[in-house]
Amino acid sequence: MNQIIDLSKPIQYNPGDPFFMRVKVKHKAHSGAKWLIRLLGLPFRLFPKGFSGWADDHISMGVHSTTHIDAPWHYAPECGGKAAKTVDQIPLEWCMGPGMVIDMTHKPDNREITEEDIKAFLDTHSLTIEPGMIVLIKTGRDRHMGTPEFFSKGTGMGARATEYLIDQGVKVMGIDQWGWDLPLKHMIKKAKESNDPELFWQGHLVGRDREYCHMEQLTNLDSLPVTGFTVMVFPLKIVGASAAPARVVAVLDKKTPHYR
Repeated sequence: MNQIIDLSKPIQYNPGDPFFMRVKVKHKAHSGAKWLIRLLGLPFRLFPKGFSGWADDHISMGVHSTTHIDAPWHYAPECGGKAAKTVDQIPLEWCMGPGMVIDMTHKPDNREITEEDIKAFLDTHSLTIEPGMIVLIKTGRDRHMGTPEFFSKGTGMGARATEYLIDQGVKVMGIDQWGWDLPLKHMIKKAKESNDPELFWQGHLVGRDREYCHMEQLTNLDSLPVTGFTVMVFPLKIVGASAAPARVVAVLDKKTPHYR
C-alpha cells in the first residue's frame, strides 16, 4: 500500500491565532440528542440498548482560517476579463496531480521568493515542471502554526515567481506558511515606504489576469521527497465562496526513490 502523508493543519481552537482566523469548535455530547429523538416521536423505552444518542459538533470559522485553497474569485471579481471562478467552480481535474516540493527554507523572513529562486532550485536538482503538476513551496514556517508569530513570519511568492509557475502549466500551487505573499504587515510597511502601489498582495493579484489557485497553511512538507508523489486537494463545495477548507494529502509512489 502506498504511504499517505497528511499535509493539512488540524482544525481546532488555537489561542495564538489572530482573531480573524480563530476557529471555534463546540462538541455536543451523545446524550444531548436523546431529547431530539424523543421529540421526533420515539419513546425512551424503544431506544436501542446502550444507545443514548449521537455525538454532534458545531464549527465556526472563516474559509481562510485553516489549510485551504483559494479560488480565482478571492483575488478579484474577474480573471482575464471573464467572471472569476468561485471555489465550487474549480475543476476537480486541477485538484489532483503529480507533486513537486520546491525548497525555499533558506529564504529569510520578509524576503520575496523570486522567479530566479525557483529556476535555481530546478537547475540544482535537474527538475522540470510539467503541465498539470501541483507545486508546493516549502518555507518551513509551518513550525509557527498555532502561535502568534504564524501570521507575521514568513517569506512569500512574488508576482513573477507566481507567473512563472503558471507559465509552466501549473493550475494549483501551495505554501506552508500563513499566506502566499509576504506577511501582510511587512507588505503594508514597504508599500508606504516606497510609495509603490504594485508591492501589496502582488502574488495574489496575478490572479486578476492569469487563472490559478493556491493553497495556504500546508504542513508536513518536510515529510515529502522533491518528486515521486501525487497531491490530492478536494475543497468543500461551498457555493459562491472565495475559498474552502481542504484535506490535502500526498500519496507517495513506492517506485520512486525518495530524496530531499
